[in-house]
Amino acid sequence: MKKLLKLTPMFLLLIGLASCSSVKVAADYDREANFDSYKTFAFFKPGIDKAEINDIDKRRILRAIEAELMAKGYTKSENPDMLVSIFTKSNQRVDVYNNAWGNGAWGWGGYGGWGWRSGWNNNQVTTTTEGMLFIDLIDANKKN
Repeated sequence: MKKLLKLTPMFLLLIGLASCSSVKVAADYDREANFDSYKTFAFFKPGIDKAEINDIDKRRILRAIEAELMAKGYTKSENPDMLVSIFTKSNQRVDVYNNAWGNGAWGWGGYGGWGWRSGWNNNQVTTTTEGMLFIDLIDANKKN
């Protein structure tokens, strides 16, 4: 299992799930890996089964990965050169917006006098789930 990390992760995709923000994409891979030497791929079922994502989204993601790899000339195989695995991670982000204003107090008299003061306070708290999708390409011959 230690050697799985040698080639991985080639692609690190950061996807904001349940968010309207733009998608951030980052890639990290072994610079010495010769990706031209890989011709076939298959999905690494033990890794994919552990991904904490619903089945519909998981199928969509796997179909998209398969389509991209096939468009790049790779062939899906039962005896692959390369294994594809995914995993997910999510974080809760809490944003607090405090917008308060007011004017100074004015009035007459000391103790027992009268006065007036106005102000406004608006607090907004939003919670957003940010998700990350990691796609690992693993050398099938080097895995344990």
